[in-house]
Amino acid sequence: MKERGVGTGIFLAVLAAAFYSLSVPLSKVLLDYMPSTLMAGFLYLGAGAGMLLLAPLRRLKGAKTGEQKLTKRELPYVIAMIVLDIAAPVCLLFGLRYATAANVSLLNNFEIVATAVVALAVFHEKISLRLWVGILFVTLSCALLSLEDVSGLQFSFGSLFVLAACVCWGIENNCTRKISSKDPLEIVLLKGIFSGAGSLCIGLTLGERVQFLWSVFAVMGVGLVAYGLSIFFYVHAQRLLGAARTSAYYAVAPFLGTLLSVLIFRQLPAPLYYVALALMAVGAWLSAGDRPLFRRKKKEVPQEQPCDRQK
Repeated sequence: MKERGVGTGIFLAVLAAAFYSLSVPLSKVLLDYMPSTLMAGFLYLGAGAGMLLLAPLRRLKGAKTGEQKLTKRELPYVIAMIVLDIAAPVCLLFGLRYATAANVSLLNNFEIVATAVVALAVFHEKISLRLWVGILFVTLSCALLSLEDVSGLQFSFGSLFVLAACVCWGIENNCTRKISSKDPLEIVLLKGIFSGAGSLCIGLTLGERVQFLWSVFAVMGVGLVAYGLSIFFYVHAQRLLGAARTSAYYAVAPFLGTLLSVLIFRQLPAPLYYVALALMAVGAWLSAGDRPLFRRKKKEVPQEQPCDRQK
């Protein structure tokens, strides 16, 4: 892999993070107007609808993408990806009801830990010592953010749901990595339509209903940018960096989300938050400063001389 490809991968991962950072603070606002499970559905449907619009535009331009289509071989990863993308945002939005937007934004970095552990344990992706140290700092930060009462060591109910969402997304990141060589537009389209439809069905079954029609378009707009475009660029980044390292560079999203949350809600976090913020910053810096472990090129085997072939 060339350094130029690595630079492009980093840029795409950070761009994806910037788009996703809009999700938590804007979703916190919109939760006052739409139930959480239905919102999860419309967020992903917004992503899928955006890709439906992008596909014809790409054909009109006559661009030859050379992208490969998904096949039956990738079906298990596609199904797992869709199921996890139903569970993760539902857990996240449920947790967002019981935790501050700033805390939830920062807790999202636990996705680095989940992604790296699954990448190592299941898919045998190499992880450097530096990245492991970064993961340790992120985990310590998440533990502090999850504490509701430090003296009694009681964990926040909302934070636990956010961490569950991160675990789901960590597994899903690795499933997406296995199909990242395929057309990203097709991947996001499948995520958006099927994950969105699944969440909507669950929400309607639970008795949730849309009370404000305008909220549907607002949520889908957030989904288009924060989920659709974000996932689109994230998949491209995974091709160049791998699952664990893409997640590490993606760690900038919670910091941007935290800043937006403070600006929108004008609520300063508790003192413990700043300790967690410092730990998270160190962990993200260590993780983002990691470099891919490239395979060495095989030595060229000398060509056999004509006399060697004669017996």
